[in-house]
Amino acid sequence: MAGDAEGGAPLLLVVDAANVVGSVPDGWWRDRRGAAERLRDRLAADGLPGHAGPVEIVLVVEGAARGVESVPGVRVESAPGSGDDHMVALVAGAAGRSVLVVTADRELRRRVRELGAEVSGPRSVRP
Repeated sequence: MAGDAEGGAPLLLVVDAANVVGSVPDGWWRDRRGAAERLRDRLAADGLPGHAGPVEIVLVVEGAARGVESVPGVRVESAPGSGDDHMVALVAGAAGRSVLVVTADRELRRRVRELGAEVSGPRSVRP
């Protein structure tokens, strides 16, 4: 998995909230905002399982989950439009850092890989 970039910057973990929440049929569709908040809280508590170094976690929300607040350890960003486009912009702005994007979305995976990010599926941050 991605490690620290030169210069000691922590791994940037960008999580596709809609994709990760939607990967388990647990009734998330009845409360999209609540599901995103539960994911945020789990990320804040557990970080990135299997990664010992420092991690900067950014949870990208869109649609009905917009407005979820950040908590210590997890910065929540509400995508103004497409969540995928927002995640691509985050990766593009992280030049020189190690970046891991968590999503199962094939097109998003392709786009961020082209920018040098690694990708992992939703199970990497789900229990």
